[in-house]
Amino acid sequence: MKLKFKKWTEEEFFQVREEVLKGWPTGKDVDLEEAVKYHKSLPASKNFSKKLLDAKKAGITLAQPRAGVALIDEHIELLNFLDTEGGADLLPSTIDSYTRQNKYENCEKGIEESKKAGRSLLNGFPGVNHGVTGCRRVVEATNLPLQLRHGTPDARLLSEIMLAAGFTSDEGGGISYNVPYAKSVSLEKTLIDWQYVDRLVGWYEEHGVSINREPFGPLTGTLVPPSMSNAVGILEGLMAAEQGVKNITLGYGQCGNLIQDVAAIRALESQAEEYFKEFGYNDIQLTTVFHQWMGGFPEDEAKAFGVISNGASAAALAGATKVIVKTPHEAIGVPTKEANAAGIRATKMVLNLLRGQKLSTSPELEKEIEIIKAETKCILDKVYELGNGDWAIGIVKAFEQGVLDVPFAPSIYNAGKMMPARDNVGKVRYLALGNVPLSKELADYNMAQLEERGKFEGRPVTFQMTVDDIFAVGKGTLIGRPEKK
Repeated sequence: MKLKFKKWTEEEFFQVREEVLKGWPTGKDVDLEEAVKYHKSLPASKNFSKKLLDAKKAGITLAQPRAGVALIDEHIELLNFLDTEGGADLLPSTIDSYTRQNKYENCEKGIEESKKAGRSLLNGFPGVNHGVTGCRRVVEATNLPLQLRHGTPDARLLSEIMLAAGFTSDEGGGISYNVPYAKSVSLEKTLIDWQYVDRLVGWYEEHGVSINREPFGPLTGTLVPPSMSNAVGILEGLMAAEQGVKNITLGYGQCGNLIQDVAAIRALESQAEEYFKEFGYNDIQLTTVFHQWMGGFPEDEAKAFGVISNGASAAALAGATKVIVKTPHEAIGVPTKEANAAGIRATKMVLNLLRGQKLSTSPELEKEIEIIKAETKCILDKVYELGNGDWAIGIVKAFEQGVLDVPFAPSIYNAGKMMPARDNVGKVRYLALGNVPLSKELADYNMAQLEERGKFEGRPVTFQMTVDDIFAVGKGTLIGRPEKK
């Protein structure tokens, strides 16, 4: 396949599919006709798309954890614990690192060693190895809608198996599951591989089964300016819509300033709607997801709960459809199921207290929405121009030229010239633009905000601010102020 934005024909899709299903022996068990019948037999309460749309209509924010272990029975036990003891509204199956790299032989060893050890020696659920039958056991044994969450540049076989098993949501995208996760995988390859996933979801849609797709909003989760993550989200949304995806959740990772976080979610939703309509996708069901703080966490559990609750407040006040929940063990390592459930309970308490409340409009909020949308438009206009109207080609060229540039990403295809820092009230701004094509007015605005902080702190605006900001939350503050002598 050669990269192009256009929707794949059924012939193109099924031709590639033959090879995809040969990737591991469990691929032969995927039967799309049978999978459609199975999905239609599931109760509505297990459909991710429906639950999201119901929540959006009701104006409530749902809570979803991350979780996954190696063995099926233990995975079921974990998910049901997060449902009954945590009060989760939606359930994940977070996939292990070997699967993310398509190393299924290593997964097989990990499964066997986990059985011997009596505990999970993989950091997630190896869906490909468990196959349709194993994954379907998870669907049958749980009561809530299930989403596969992973970080896989090539998720084609994983998506085939887990969607056929009855999972009704799939996270990721050709940019968001490459640039922040992989070092040397080309964007051409991941964009094509994720077009396959989106075409698969589009195929289900054409056969009467609604599957939710959710690009990964936070990217690296470290000081990503909202306009950069929003631009990437809208691009991945357009890529999905072209392949026939109808139910799309666009996301954003908490930056920490309440006004900016609320503005970012509201700008993302309204601007995505504008782009979908402009390019002829008039039947997209759009929802939003807010990711609680993705950066460094304090080790102290009480302080960690403070960070979690702060993220829950921002999600609720922004009007996000769901929030991805962190645990009080973020700074320590893989959380226990009890810690995971505690993070959900803390989040749900805040969501319940704030139910029906939204942050009222104000000059500051309106200004921030306006700035984010204007910056995002500058980036998207240039991507479209570089691709001569082909979004997919434009994305590749935009990364080559640093028009799209994700801070602190490991990918060799990412320029890494753009640098962010917080302004004096903690909003994330562009410190060094690199080749990000903001207008002079917007570039000057970003610098003026940073200079205000520099003046307050009595120091020049430099990369040291960025460094200080990266470690600030772990030390108990949002802004990395210099220590007083």
